[in-house]
Amino acid sequence: MKYIRAGIAALALSLFAHGAQAFDHTHQAWNTLLGKLVVVNKQGTASSVKYAQAKQDHAELKAYLASLSAVSRQEYAPWAKDQKLAFLINAYNAFTIELILTEYPKLDSIKDLGSFLASPWKKPFFELLGKKETLDGIEHERIRAPGAFDDPRIHAAVVCASIGCPMLRNEAYVATRLDAQLEDQMQRFLRDRSRNRFDAGTGTLHVSKIFDWYAGDFDKGHRGFDSLKATFGHYADALADTPEEAARLRRGDFTIDYLNYDWRLNDAR
Repeated sequence: MKYIRAGIAALALSLFAHGAQAFDHTHQAWNTLLGKLVVVNKQGTASSVKYAQAKQDHAELKAYLASLSAVSRQEYAPWAKDQKLAFLINAYNAFTIELILTEYPKLDSIKDLGSFLASPWKKPFFELLGKKETLDGIEHERIRAPGAFDDPRIHAAVVCASIGCPMLRNEAYVATRLDAQLEDQMQRFLRDRSRNRFDAGTGTLHVSKIFDWYAGDFDKGHRGFDSLKATFGHYADALADTPEEAARLRRGDFTIDYLNYDWRLNDAR
């Protein structure tokens, strides 16, 4: 009997080794798609998406999404922290494009996909980690869950297909470079004067509404972010246009104003 059990165990191990395909943590399929679909502006601070091209390449997108959905909770659990976060950010951004394609080109904003009673971010239209999931589920219940990642810079990385959002990066997030990618995203976002700018004349720092919605994430001391003012002081060189303005931001000598959010689709028409 013990030989039979040993044989069954050996067969199971063999089937696993030859049949189970490990998840590609380089996210190469998504990386290739982003390289084709994302158009970055000359300043490198904003981007738009070729949704018409995404329609043509829909099979490639669906194949990548299927690879995300195929990951089980058991497979995901032992991954390194940065592998998990890169996976979730890429999943949010990729499934957002999939949601847009359900109605494209017959929409002007992602908000057109919802209603007064049903937010587009609360639609359970895909599977992830063994359950029906929503975009809100990825962002708020997984990425922003207390103790999970605790990195406010994710707000420069998850993109809701709107002009007001931070730029969709033209490469996939990967664990081996995740910290540098998130830092680069914050820098690029804050350098975009259409969404973040300092008026030295009035002493007012006009910033994206994102910082109003998620101010609490910048107040908890995670990765050194213990207040919005301290955050903006840390990134003074990105927000300021002169050394004098940067010095003023570092001193905290400014008031904060939140700009209106542009929900129009970030379409590269």
